[in-house]
Amino acid sequence: MSSAKKKVLLSGGNPKITKADGDSPVQAYIAAMPGWKSTVGKRIDSLITTNVPGVTKAVKWNSPFYSANGNDWFLSFHVFTRYVKVTFFRGTTLNPPPSGHTERSKEARWIDIHEGDQIDEIQFSAWIQQAAAQPGWDLSRSS
Repeated sequence: MSSAKKKVLLSGGNPKITKADGDSPVQAYIAAMPGWKSTVGKRIDSLITTNVPGVTKAVKWNSPFYSANGNDWFLSFHVFTRYVKVTFFRGTTLNPPPSGHTERSKEARWIDIHEGDQIDEIQFSAWIQQAAAQPGWDLSRSS
């Protein structure tokens, strides 16, 4: 019998991965991302790891989360039917701020990556570096 687990996808194709800390659950999430989205997930993870040495990773709420200090989370991404949403939790402080937001999004800003989109890796890396250098979202204060 194979030890590989069957991929379970939730609404919109988001992988169902058990909440856990570390790189392994994040890599399991990325491997379970359907089709072209897995390639995007690998690239996002690689850019974060390159730009934030010693980054802390976890899967929470069926999404990878990233922290520069192990407590405050600066970025997460999530699979939707037609795109991958990358959220910077304090995105209003980034220069320039990512354009995605709503009236209710407070400080968060995001980008949506669709199939065939080219990631502006220079801008994305700058956002990662800026976001990792400041306090992020402290989940211990969020219930």
